[in-house]
Amino acid sequence: MSMTPVSFLAEVMGQDGKIEPGLLILELRITRTELATAFGLSRDAVSKTSRIGARATQARLRDVSEIIARVLPWAGSVPQAFAWYRAQPIPSFGDQTPEDLVKEGRAEAVKAYLSRIAIGGYA
Repeated sequence: MSMTPVSFLAEVMGQDGKIEPGLLILELRITRTELATAFGLSRDAVSKTSRIGARATQARLRDVSEIIARVLPWAGSVPQAFAWYRAQPIPSFGDQTPEDLVKEGRAEAVKAYLSRIAIGGYA
């Protein structure tokens, strides 16, 4: 059975409701350094307990996790959804990838783009 968006988010969330970098690493099949790079965070932000719980770190972890969850149904798997996030150019954003946009602080724009596509709109 394939993972659903809800089950993916449940898998990467700790009991305290925070996104856990260690669980993301397992689901995405990447290293901690790759996680930091792909999410536009410092290695300390995904390694040090005091930084993992910081509002800004959690916001970024949650944004990317939600983006991956949204593309999961049509990407087919978590690694494929993550590959889309890292590499798929989006024409309406000057061919920037979702990763590029998130690193610029534009995660909401990526989510809005995915919402337009989900209801059958144009990119």
